[in-house]
Amino acid sequence: MKIGKFIVIDGTDGSGKATQTKLLVERLKNDGHDVEIADFPQYGKKSAGLIEKYLNGKYGSAEEVGPYRASIFYACDRYDASFKIRKAVEEGKIVISNRYVTANMGHQGGKIKDPEERKKYFNWLYNLEYETFSIPRPDLNIILHVDAEVAQKLVDKKGNREYVGGEKRDIHEDDLGHLRDAEKVYLEIAKSFPDFTLVKCTKDGSIMVRENISELVWNVVKKVLV
Repeated sequence: MKIGKFIVIDGTDGSGKATQTKLLVERLKNDGHDVEIADFPQYGKKSAGLIEKYLNGKYGSAEEVGPYRASIFYACDRYDASFKIRKAVEEGKIVISNRYVTANMGHQGGKIKDPEERKKYFNWLYNLEYETFSIPRPDLNIILHVDAEVAQKLVDKKGNREYVGGEKRDIHEDDLGHLRDAEKVYLEIAKSFPDFTLVKCTKDGSIMVRENISELVWNVVKKVLV
């Protein structure tokens, strides 16, 4: 049996990850592929309970919790989903994940200002996720890039969300400084890691139409399907 593929779509808040995941899944299915979707965090599941409390500010600010503790919350949730992802790939399916380890690298890595300390954090995170928890490694990581200021405005266009008590923004989305730091680190990741591909989603300070972004994403994805 042919082994499937595991593809991650990640990026800054408000960059349209859910939309692009949906469009990619539709395109793959129309082309006859068997597709599964993973979506992180798994809001509503017990494995995401600590994440929901963290994003709701129950443990204090993002800085007070810190990158290492917060990363463990997310890693446990991915571990919970890892069995389903691995099984699907082994069955020859294409798994498309909305967020993955990359999200920790961007959001939590953005809290660490010193480049050397950030590099240590990345090494620690990779060991935690891929060695300790042994979650599947993606065949492709796509990072959608939207300027932080544009991203925050796009977040405000979303409906109110249950995991933050009916508010529009969580503690990450409400902090423009955090979004700028995360954006900077996402760009750094795309430049430093060969298995990450950056897709720019803005032009002249405005977000591109979703169909155009979808074409850019497809041009990257089709290379790993051959």
